[in-house]
Amino acid sequence: MRIGLVVEQFDPLRGGKEQWSVQFASKLLERGHEVHVVARHFGDQVRTMPVVRHRLAPVKSPIGFAEGAEAALRSLALDVVHDTGAGWYCDVFQPHGGSRRALSEHNLLLLPEWLRPLKRAVDRRLPRHRRFETVMTRQYVNDGRIVLALSRRTLCDIERFHGVPRPQIRLGYNGVDPVRFSPEHRAQYREAIRRWLGIDDETVLLLIVAHNFALKGVPTLIRAMGRLAARPRRVHLAVVGGKRFGRYRRAAARLGAGSAVTFTGTVRDTVPFYAAADAYVHPTFHDSCSLVVLEALASGLPVITSRLNGAAELLTDGVEGSVLPDPADVDDLLARLEPLFDEATRRRMGEAARRLAMQHTLDRNVNEVLAVYEEVLQTRGGPPRQALLRAARPFVCRRTELPPTATLAPPAPAAAPGRVPSVGPAAPISPPAASEAT
Repeated sequence: MRIGLVVEQFDPLRGGKEQWSVQFASKLLERGHEVHVVARHFGDQVRTMPVVRHRLAPVKSPIGFAEGAEAALRSLALDVVHDTGAGWYCDVFQPHGGSRRALSEHNLLLLPEWLRPLKRAVDRRLPRHRRFETVMTRQYVNDGRIVLALSRRTLCDIERFHGVPRPQIRLGYNGVDPVRFSPEHRAQYREAIRRWLGIDDETVLLLIVAHNFALKGVPTLIRAMGRLAARPRRVHLAVVGGKRFGRYRRAAARLGAGSAVTFTGTVRDTVPFYAAADAYVHPTFHDSCSLVVLEALASGLPVITSRLNGAAELLTDGVEGSVLPDPADVDDLLARLEPLFDEATRRRMGEAARRLAMQHTLDRNVNEVLAVYEEVLQTRGGPPRQALLRAARPFVCRRTELPPTATLAPPAPAAAPGRVPSVGPAAPISPPAASEAT
């Protein structure tokens, strides 16, 4: 297939969406597909990647990016266009950041309760807000496109905030590479990273990988570390990612945890830090389906995250880790951290975490998305194609099945498809690579 992939920055160092896009494109290339990437920035790490690049001119407005992407895509003869959340011209719309309206509501949780109504009212009058509203109106139009939600939470947000009918939505969680992220790397990296952090093997190392510190709950973690510093606990926190962490470092020092928290800044490879850690803690205020949580699970780490993370739907409380009802509740976080100071508990949860990750591999994720592509081609009325290798149970939520109204039946035929590219005769689909895990 000739596949168009739209992402603002095709650079794995920029965040979870960007890293997933690069990994996803690599898998498509392995399977013989032709991948066209429309982006305004291509990172150094993808310089030799054999995708067809369509670099857009830098623009500040989200409308400008969406218009530029549409102009570039209309000139291409593509089978499927897949947008990851920034454009509006597509067959498959997959908002990796979840609903922007839901994100705005969750951002308000960072403010005092009395201030939230005022902030909400002011935001709605800002030109930037109106521009995003213009883009979203065209992103969620019911014109035959499929909206791919990364979690049940995101699926419900898309219904609630954007009025998208349930039959138009598909559910597919992120996937992780279980070879790149594996407990096997501990022997190679654990000792060296801990020595660099200035801690010994007996110290419990907590890890968070984040760029937006406030949204991902770093302040909650720092307050928890301040409380732990007053207890006889050998514990250290590594905050990996981000650039502006000076005020967070000062906050840790004020709370007496300055020497127990290390801010690494942006790193080219997070694998060594997962290998060195004992537990992963991600008290986020918003995540559609955090890729770093899946990476931690695959690395064999117990995970604590919040209910506002779509990836929490995959966890069973007390088995692979724990789910916080309120990401700002330091007392609850400390209570959930307490069992992780026991090595046997960490080992048991870490083994369960690895088993869970093996059910959500990147190969399975790719299979599920390719199945959606097939649905697009068939709905558009193209020639029938040989079905691609699919997961045994695609789009299944581990904890609870979707209610009957949320089943993943094909959407009702649309009067006019959302994108009508010029498509030549169907090319045979190359056999997919063997899955790393069933």
